[in-house]
Amino acid sequence: MTAGARVQRETAAHRALALEAARHAESVLALFEREHPDDGRPRAAVEAIRAWAEGRRALDLAEVRRLSLASHAAARSAATDVARFAARAAGQAVATWHVPAHAEAVPGYVAKALAAADATKA
Repeated sequence: MTAGARVQRETAAHRALALEAARHAESVLALFEREHPDDGRPRAAVEAIRAWAEGRRALDLAEVRRLSLASHAAARSAATDVARFAARAAGQAVATWHVPAHAEAVPGYVAKALAAADATKA
């Protein structure tokens, strides 16, 4: 094990938290994809954490870091707050693998994405 690495302890509660984060983030992915149909970074992040939470995929810190940072990079390059918040939800969701508390930010980003979408309709 390399210096600074830590053993990921997987529990049923951790997986349930990750699955809930994936569900929340997934609920606004279409808002991002509508504006950026060729950018699959947020979807890749959500699909990865969902698959891990369901026991269908292994993840490691390097991959989680890459997926999360890529999703946040997609947020920075997004043209609107709607897409930006949706991508951030995905980045936080996948980061739940490493630090379960990241799941706490996902509903907030989802709410911000939905509010921004509503504001553009008004």
